[in-house]
Amino acid sequence: MPPIGIFGGTFDPIHFGHLRLAEEMAAAIGLSRVLFIPAGQPPHRGAPRTAAAHRLEMVRRAIAGNPRFEVDAREIQRPELSYTVDTLAALRAELGNEQPLWLLLGADAFLGLPGWHQWRRLFDLANIAVAARSGAQSLQPDALPDELKHELSQRQQAAGSAACPAGSVLLRQMTPLGISATAIRDTLARRGSARYLLPDAVLDYIHEHQLYLYP
Repeated sequence: MPPIGIFGGTFDPIHFGHLRLAEEMAAAIGLSRVLFIPAGQPPHRGAPRTAAAHRLEMVRRAIAGNPRFEVDAREIQRPELSYTVDTLAALRAELGNEQPLWLLLGADAFLGLPGWHQWRRLFDLANIAVAARSGAQSLQPDALPDELKHELSQRQQAAGSAACPAGSVLLRQMTPLGISATAIRDTLARRGSARYLLPDAVLDYIHEHQLYLYP
């Protein structure tokens, strides 16, 4: 059964760092598809700067042309807070217990995992693939919170074995692009150029709807 990737985030806006992470993880693990799931009301941070409908459309435009990438609007359509565990549980119910699922996370998100709602249950619902920067010290065992270090010691794989439905952790070095949505918003707010930081179709949409004009 081909594995499926799950990639959530505010995507405010989506940029090449997001897209490259998904592309490299898809190739490394052999994902048949990657579901991009824009957050509706993320509980771990302030409300997104941009309305959900805009963020959803930017994701649609960013992934157009990649047959392996799909957008999933379930969190935006959900009126309550967007908890990853609920999203994974819903996907697991739809796809069955044998379907291999891979939750794609950046290193910072993984380090903050113990603060997530029902975070240990995530391992029952999916595997977790973590994008690490080359030479990063933050994911070294001595730098991890104790509870996360314990989970990693029990679950880490040396390579992506996509066959298991859930429970594994893979740390994978990614191409270091150094692009952030915060920096893009700041650049646009001061009327600077964000070209080559995100797809032209997304940038055109931002200009068309005059998004991020103010800090």
